Amino acid sequence: MSPEQRRAMIVQAALPLIAQHGAAITTQQIARAAGIGEATIFRAFADKDAVLEACMAEAANPAGLLRELASIPLDQPLADRLTEALDAMRAHLDRMGAVAGALMTSGHRAGGDDRRRESGDDRRREGGTGRAESLGMVREAVAELLQPDQDTLRLPLDLVAEGFLAISMAAGRAGATLSHPDLVDLFLHGALTGGSDH
Repeated sequence: MSPEQRRAMIVQAALPLIAQHGAAITTQQIARAAGIGEATIFRAFADKDAVLEACMAEAANPAGLLRELASIPLDQPLADRLTEALDAMRAHLDRMGAVAGALMTSGHRAGGDDRRRESGDDRRREGGTGRAESLGMVREAVAELLQPDQDTLRLPLDLVAEGFLAISMAAGRAGATLSHPDLVDLFLHGALTGGSDH
């Protein structure tokens, strides 16, 4: 197993534990979940904080979401495509929120300390994806889902994709009661009944 594979395996084992226990998780618990010795963690990471930072970076990584969006069949109706996309986006945001929330409530400061950032342990310096770049990639993936129906859209493809992203991010806010199919219907058809002069 390469060092990168070992790090990825440790992060995957740690993610559900961090969502449950936050920064109070021990390296012994992580090692047990990964099926490795605790010393193996410290051969892959400088310390526990480095594991926590890698887990937060992985939770925010859009790669899994982009794979899910790309797997949505383009031959099904647009409303079904967008409902699947909304399901995938909400699941991704919920996972990211669970990890970030657990770390914050347990006292872990996101981004590590200044010494860690100065030493180059910032995920952007390691080739990670920043927020704006992640959103851009997701917006492009949503635009691809809209592409088969481009001729029926009232606005340019990129603006419709941007609007759908805005709605998907707001959909998980506290108190939201609309189902995903209802939200997609509202997005596609608006709030007004057809034929009314408003």
